[in-house]
Amino acid sequence: MSEPIAQPRKAALAAWIGSALEYYDFFIYGTAAALVFNKVFFPDSDPATGTLLALATFGVGYAARPIGAFILGHVGDKFGRKRVLVFTLMLMGVSTFLVGCLPTYAQVGVLAPTLLVVLRLAQGFSAAGEQASANSMTLEHAPEGRRGFFTSFTLNGTQMGQILATAAFLPVAALPESALLSWGWRIPFLLSVFVMLVGYLIRRRMEETPAFVQEDSAKMPLAILFRDHWASVLRVILVATVASVSTIFGVYALSFGTDTAGLERSTLLWVGVLANVVALGAIPLWASLADRIGRKPVMIGGTLGSAALMFAYLSAIGHGNWVLIFAVGILLSGVVYSAPNSTWPAFYGEMFTTRVRLSGMAIGTQIGFAIGGFAPTIGAAVAGDGRDGWVPVAVMLAVLCVISAVATATARETAHVPTADLGRNERRSPTQIPAPA
Repeated sequence: MSEPIAQPRKAALAAWIGSALEYYDFFIYGTAAALVFNKVFFPDSDPATGTLLALATFGVGYAARPIGAFILGHVGDKFGRKRVLVFTLMLMGVSTFLVGCLPTYAQVGVLAPTLLVVLRLAQGFSAAGEQASANSMTLEHAPEGRRGFFTSFTLNGTQMGQILATAAFLPVAALPESALLSWGWRIPFLLSVFVMLVGYLIRRRMEETPAFVQEDSAKMPLAILFRDHWASVLRVILVATVASVSTIFGVYALSFGTDTAGLERSTLLWVGVLANVVALGAIPLWASLADRIGRKPVMIGGTLGSAALMFAYLSAIGHGNWVLIFAVGILLSGVVYSAPNSTWPAFYGEMFTTRVRLSGMAIGTQIGFAIGGFAPTIGAAVAGDGRDGWVPVAVMLAVLCVISAVATATARETAHVPTADLGRNERRSPTQIPAPA
């Protein structure tokens, strides 16, 4: 049997395209939850309660992620990264297509939001294994000294998925209210059938990584993970709360801008599109910088900078200042948040050995992401009244970002550690992990 060959470019391309297609599915739900689901699935509630319930269904997808992380992490570390990559894409595509086929509350009553929640749980279960398997695949194919750059393509693909999701809703959001609520909102979901087919054709041709093939897979990866790497799992959970920046920006701010500040929804959607376009260029640049100077400075700077800019962004929305909304929004989501977003795929993966990398990354990130997923719901609950009601939401986000930054500071710097040595010294408590040289 011939030795497996690392294919960094092919792995990065497969991760980029697959993540773009899969996260198109995941993010069109968030846009629909902010714009139409309160009226389609919760019409008997008052506007504020309907919005809260619609955003809660968005958060439900994140609640399913830790469960999916345990199951798919075990499968990926025992049987291979490729199996998880193909399965998650198919599950996401089918569940998203079925959302577009759902009856409304007016047609079948409470059964409609119940089915919506079930399909959202399936989306969350799928997403739990998507990024961890794609990141593991690219990290284990990447050459030494460039792991940050190559793994960043997974998140770059995620940004493209957000662009596609938002762009799919731009013409739909411009429809008359009656058309939008009756059939228009379904179109982006039904298009996911094409997403699923294209992604499957790409991923089924990808080869397993040399590191996984050459490693003796553990019979019980999770037992090894929690025996030897519990500190890293805990650290990833805390650092991953920085994902709240993305959900507050993409879901809460959109709902606040349209429902409270009275801004035009199509124009506000363009802020996200342009920010994500900028992020496509910023992510590989930040990742390359992290390969040179280390993961931790890029992670911490971007996390704290994002917290500060969220105050300015939500204030601009509250005051209806379109110039500041676009300028600060693009700077926040497109540039500054791209720093931690580009770096965490390598940063988290480098905390674990090959035998438990996928499960460690999946479990740690998905528990942390679950907090981020419910951030818009919690934000809507704690927000005040009127155009200045955003202040408690921004404070809540700042607290989460400080927690993330502190947890990052406790980690080992791994940018220049050989791939074969990653995660080898983690059988110690967090305070025993040595500081970088």
